[in-house]
Amino acid sequence: MRDWAARHRWETVLGGILLATIVVNATLSPFFLGFGNFINLFWLSIEKIIVVVAMTFVIINGEIDLSVASVMGFSAAVMASAFAGGDIPFAVAIVLGLLAGAAAGLAQGFLIARVGLPSLVVTLAGLIGFRGAARVLLEDRSVGDFPEWFDRLGQQPLIGSIPLALIIFFSLLAVAWIILERGTFGRKVYVIGNSADVARYSGVGVSSVKLRIFVASGLAAGLAGVLFAARLGSVRGSLGEFFELDIITMVLLGGVSIFGGSGSMLGVALAMFTVLSIRNGLGLANVDGIIQTGVVGLLLIGSVLVPNLLEGIQSRRPAPEP
Repeated sequence: MRDWAARHRWETVLGGILLATIVVNATLSPFFLGFGNFINLFWLSIEKIIVVVAMTFVIINGEIDLSVASVMGFSAAVMASAFAGGDIPFAVAIVLGLLAGAAAGLAQGFLIARVGLPSLVVTLAGLIGFRGAARVLLEDRSVGDFPEWFDRLGQQPLIGSIPLALIIFFSLLAVAWIILERGTFGRKVYVIGNSADVARYSGVGVSSVKLRIFVASGLAAGLAGVLFAARLGSVRGSLGEFFELDIITMVLLGGVSIFGGSGSMLGVALAMFTVLSIRNGLGLANVDGIIQTGVVGLLLIGSVLVPNLLEGIQSRRPAPEP
């Protein structure tokens, strides 16, 4: 009950921050409140927020995945190199790219869930290794000239002014919310995040849950890499580089504890919109990209510091008289 109240308070705070961000941005630029800008706000960061959905499960489960941006680049590089070979149909190349992401998640999940290695160490190695593999596959080339239908799916709206990637994102967000907040699997994710030992003694298959979460994280990163390739129209080994900062910031800003066991998909959705609005507003105000990244970095620190301060203040309050 106390955890639910804390989550509810933080979501209310986030809602206030988001509202203030919208007001400030609307003041700085008359274009911010336009429908087209809202579509662009999501569209230009769609790959990040798709990965954020999966990362929410990872962190609530008490783990971390630092490799997601590198897996994005690796999956896109697998797809592009398979297509560049000339012997594989492009649809098969896309499947290979998605499978590469899932395989990356499976390999890391096995080391974490079955072998028992810390996820911080495993995924840090994955961050370096998968980025290196992407560069090896493509060298210094930029592979493009994809089929027209693929570029069109990534660069043009599908329904009205809404692109395919945005439809995929909101569908994934809805499914993830149902699984996390209403499903049995979601309850296992929370229980393991609070205490893996307690979950194990309660009969929960801890290793199986963790393995599935990392496979899902890898697959989401692979999907994001393929969609990013469609939006850009080409792939380089550096695709998605440094996306980890925004992805982890959105999850932690959404109220998900870095130690696991608490958080909600609603809070993360509010955080996504807040971070994207801040970046979009700063961009419309012609603020340099380096400064934007600095602001996101400050948000990352605040997303960990502020909830802990609020919890500390709450714990120091005297208990009510009976």
